[in-house]
Amino acid sequence: MTDDAAVPELRASDADRERVAEVLRDALAEGRLDMEEFEERLEATYKARTYGELTPITRDLPVGQVAVPKVDMVKHPEPDGSWAGRVVGGEGSSAWAVAVMSGFQRKGRWTVPRQFNCFAFWGGGEIDLREANFAAGEVEINCVAIMGGMNIIVPPGVEVVVRGIGIMGGFDHSQEGVPGGPGAPRVIVNGFAFWGGVGVERKLTKEERRRLKAERKAAGGREPAEGYGDRPRMLEEQREWRRELREERRDRYEERRERHRERHQDRRDRRRYDEY
Repeated sequence: MTDDAAVPELRASDADRERVAEVLRDALAEGRLDMEEFEERLEATYKARTYGELTPITRDLPVGQVAVPKVDMVKHPEPDGSWAGRVVGGEGSSAWAVAVMSGFQRKGRWTVPRQFNCFAFWGGGEIDLREANFAAGEVEINCVAIMGGMNIIVPPGVEVVVRGIGIMGGFDHSQEGVPGGPGAPRVIVNGFAFWGGVGVERKLTKEERRRLKAERKAAGGREPAEGYGDRPRMLEEQREWRRELREERRDRYEERRERHRERHQDRRDRRRYDEY
């Protein structure tokens, strides 16, 4: 049996660290943390490797601490992946986001409220719904982008409706008209863009891409050592590998850019404070 005392020593995932970072961003917006405390805790969050290192970071915040999963040695059936389990009702875990000469990000396991409001001025944001739950079968994302940009990522099966207005800017309508899957939520993108833009793209998660790649290999059986019959498939797998590599590099770049923007904003705030 697994000793419960050893659970905090389990390795934390990227999604776990992102949940803690989301709590810290909300605490900063509510004034519970100043910029210096926020930067210190955010840096500790991305350096954390175990649940034991993540837990103290949010212990004194209203949301409590990181939920350490109970270790169960019994193998349970995997969820069937139906949308019914992801339309959870209730309130969203985050209702708004702001980026002023900085950036914001909502990704991983979070609950999208019935209405999510976001604002970007000389900044940018990413709203990733691929692993999210939904408070209702229809949710609305209101975006205001002024000399900034936002990108909304939806998983396959989600219906998208875009109603935003752009002046010297625009809203991406490329994903409209794609029918939703049975029980899938409907995402309405609304708002205003001035010298800015709101993009919408449809992507699989990294885990789903890897799973599909493994299924393709399994369906193809043993790969031949030579011959030209499988050359198109091999080229496609090579292109897929390159796409995954670009995605990973972009994710790391976005994470570093966000930390840089936060430090830059902190320095600007300190200079303004010194001037007063």
